Amino acid sequence: MSNPNVKPAEGKLGVMVVGLGAVSTTFMTGVLMTRKGLAKPVGSMTQYDKIRVGEGADKKYLKYDQIVPIAKLDDIVFGAWDVYPANAYESAIHAEVLKEKDIEPVKDELLAIKPMPAAFDHNYAKRLDGENILKGKTRWEMVEELRKNIRDFKAEKKVDRVVVLWAASTEVYVPVNEQVHYKLADLEAAMKADDKEHIAPSMCYAYAALTEGAPFIMGAPNTTVDIPAMWELAEKTHMPIAGKDFKTGQTLVKSGFAPIIGTRCLGLNGWFSTNILGNRDGLVLDEPANFRTKEVSKLSTLESILVPEDQPDLYGVNCGGEGNDHNGYYHKVRINYYPPRNDNKEGWDNIDIFGWMGYPMQIKINFLCRDSILAAPLCLDLVLLSDLAARAGRYGIQRFLSFFLKSPMHDYTKGEVPVNHLFQQYVMLKNAIREMGGYPADEPID
Repeated sequence: MSNPNVKPAEGKLGVMVVGLGAVSTTFMTGVLMTRKGLAKPVGSMTQYDKIRVGEGADKKYLKYDQIVPIAKLDDIVFGAWDVYPANAYESAIHAEVLKEKDIEPVKDELLAIKPMPAAFDHNYAKRLDGENILKGKTRWEMVEELRKNIRDFKAEKKVDRVVVLWAASTEVYVPVNEQVHYKLADLEAAMKADDKEHIAPSMCYAYAALTEGAPFIMGAPNTTVDIPAMWELAEKTHMPIAGKDFKTGQTLVKSGFAPIIGTRCLGLNGWFSTNILGNRDGLVLDEPANFRTKEVSKLSTLESILVPEDQPDLYGVNCGGEGNDHNGYYHKVRINYYPPRNDNKEGWDNIDIFGWMGYPMQIKINFLCRDSILAAPLCLDLVLLSDLAARAGRYGIQRFLSFFLKSPMHDYTKGEVPVNHLFQQYVMLKNAIREMGGYPADEPID
């Protein structure tokens, strides 16, 4: 079955990545190695997952590209922006995520990926100090330069479509301001007035991408597209937006494990999460103002899965977490910069639960993961599925991509509650693929 309303994935797909660090070079190298048959894209849903379509005698399980027209890896062309001038090969070697034997076979391709000067403001990432930046530009001039970059990239690389992916560092926290962030006209006026307080550099990338007809994906917890003005722009340009913050390690575990507690009707006193990591992301997050942005993202997961108002005996005020906004269980998240670990992040979770007659128990989770190894397949899936969504005429917030993200975008102005439950997110993803493939979106979200 096919859906005539979904355009085919014809021609080349440009993937323009903001940030040429550990995550993006691991993503790029993996795609290039896979194209040569030298690696496997393990962890990628678009490359491996199978979805049920049909029922009864018509039931079958198909991979995504058997249901919808997904762009092929051979058709991807990479471009990038970064504050440092190193090309993708130099950056991949410097990141020390991959062994040289897994980089050298695609050295020539990586050498050719040279970052364009980044739209950057040192006040938004004080631990970074690169020189490959747009100097002396107002926010609006940054937008104009980035738009030109996208147009030039499309022309020079002869790509038919572009997706812009933010894989750069976490910016300082930008609270949503109704006078600037709620209406597109106000956002544009602030950009033109060079309002550096309310307009983060990432917003310039998002605005440029959407106005140039490119979907935009926010892989960090930045405010960027999580504001009504950007939703209005996405509606106006008929472009998909997705965010925010790649769901890689601890939050992936949390969004999958919390449903076990809820389904089993066990109580929760508290959940303490701490991490150590030593890559560029860890360096940036060592700055308190930047960590605040990440903290808001990571803290949002539990509260929509284990809801105190729904089960006060299990998660309510009696559970020992007085002082939280919801006056229920206590939830704390910490990230510590520890250079010896580099990209090999380690997360510890201490979960205090209680059972029959209130007797306490504990769960300990120790996840020794590789941040970029987990993030790379998310980059691939988010890029391919955002491109698919654009060709299917789906625009605005792409809620079906919540499966890949820590802090799913939602319309908070209307009181919408985000879906953080991993298995409910998976149903949303499958139903969207079914629908775009011309099949009924027939799996209910319980």
